[in-house]
Amino acid sequence: MDRPFSFVIMKKMRRYIISLLLLAAALLLTALSASSCSQRERGPRTAELRYGLSTEPVTLDPLNPANTADGRSILFNVFEGLVKPDSSGTLIPALAESYRIEEDGSLYVFNLRPGVFFHDGSPLRRQDVIFSLSTARRVGFPGFDRVASIDIVGVMEAPEAQEIQVRLRQPDPEFLPYLTVGIVPEDNLARERNPIGTGPFMIESYAPQQSLVLTRNPNYWQAGIPALDRVTIVFVSNTDTLITGLLGGNIQGAGLPGGHVSQLNPNNFDIFPWYSNMVQLMALNNAEPPLDDIRVRQAINYALDINEIIDIAFFGFGQPSGSPVIPGLVNVYDESLRDPYPHNIERARELLAEAGYEDGFSLEITVAHVFTMHVDTAQVIVNQLSEAGIDASIVLVDWATWLSDVYQAREYQATIISLDANTVSPRSFLYRYLSDSDGNFINFNSPDFDQVYNEALLETDEETRIELYKEAQRIISDNAASVFIQDILGFRALAAGRFGGVINYPLYVIDFAAMYRK
Repeated sequence: MDRPFSFVIMKKMRRYIISLLLLAAALLLTALSASSCSQRERGPRTAELRYGLSTEPVTLDPLNPANTADGRSILFNVFEGLVKPDSSGTLIPALAESYRIEEDGSLYVFNLRPGVFFHDGSPLRRQDVIFSLSTARRVGFPGFDRVASIDIVGVMEAPEAQEIQVRLRQPDPEFLPYLTVGIVPEDNLARERNPIGTGPFMIESYAPQQSLVLTRNPNYWQAGIPALDRVTIVFVSNTDTLITGLLGGNIQGAGLPGGHVSQLNPNNFDIFPWYSNMVQLMALNNAEPPLDDIRVRQAINYALDINEIIDIAFFGFGQPSGSPVIPGLVNVYDESLRDPYPHNIERARELLAEAGYEDGFSLEITVAHVFTMHVDTAQVIVNQLSEAGIDASIVLVDWATWLSDVYQAREYQATIISLDANTVSPRSFLYRYLSDSDGNFINFNSPDFDQVYNEALLETDEETRIELYKEAQRIISDNAASVFIQDILGFRALAAGRFGGVINYPLYVIDFAAMYRK
């Protein structure tokens, strides 16, 4: 498609802006890293942050698997598991002071950290861990179907011991990431109304559709953490409202897509590059005609120009991924899928004709209106699909409706969304494509994929397991299960010179405990 001269100029300007922002951010991060220790030691003062988010938690219960990415990012600060990831994605001890893996990966033994207390002042007990992990298994948390038993070690031999053992049905050298699930008190039967964890922050109050207030846990087991006394998370309707809140000073920080960060004056905001660590995709309901025909799904993939989507909807911030796994998982991501369906309108039309749709068809794209970036993406896609004879239209819904009708009921044709992972394992991205997975809202059904994925679960050789993960990605791509667009390159914006300690993780989380007021 020929692009007007003004579009070309805009694209060049966007690339220039990107370069400036990335350079400035790199310099800023270096400076912050060098000064973080001295900033933390400036003495006591009230330190507060008001941070904006577009969506709120579905639940405050860490043992409810129905939560969303923004919900999990908040609860990351409130609850802790036996282990947790550091900023490199390496799993480090948390509520477990140490652990060991025995019997070739069939037995995981954890020694609980002494001196840990819940937010209500009660001590962490082995019974709490047993209860939490058993609940995760009962409600169907990913990976916990592999657990055979969860037991206390040394009750008779050493009653004071603090060991827990988790025995698996088969050896699994990659089970550890699942044990980041939050630990709660066994006797807290009102977790949704009264969430109690061991994390650096406590939930002081929650007003749905308005705000959630986190306050510092004064008895946190890690000395000196957190540095902030209070974080007020303000829930706003969309990205434009976030911008308004930042410019007006009502909020002091927020995460923004690349297409919107240029509206902020870099003299007034510190801007940090930040990959969402989520897969943005045009999800196709594989059980809904005509999308149940692989040729139609392939035609849609060929009809879309991913680079143009990124250029127009994201001001050029980002790059195609083509895979259900984020490129950030460099050892597992299959680089050959970067562009599996090069833009080819003629090929798209040929495939549609083969499928009996030479005159095209109508397609509804359901999008939650709170996500401006997904709405913008859908608008570009509608125009691109029209060139292949597909009459696409956008149906805007609220977030609750999207969750109930699209994700849970699977009553839709196509949608634009970003899918996150709740662990640093590639399984968190791939498990939802299993034919019987509760998270398989696109209704993908491939016996070949199921077989390869399950082989990877049992494979103890790391190189072979990685190749199986790559093969699983290729099966999903070859079947054109959906259109995998990108891991969105966004930015965290904070009021200039007022906050430091921004850390990026290979997960979609916001670590308020690492932040401090200058």
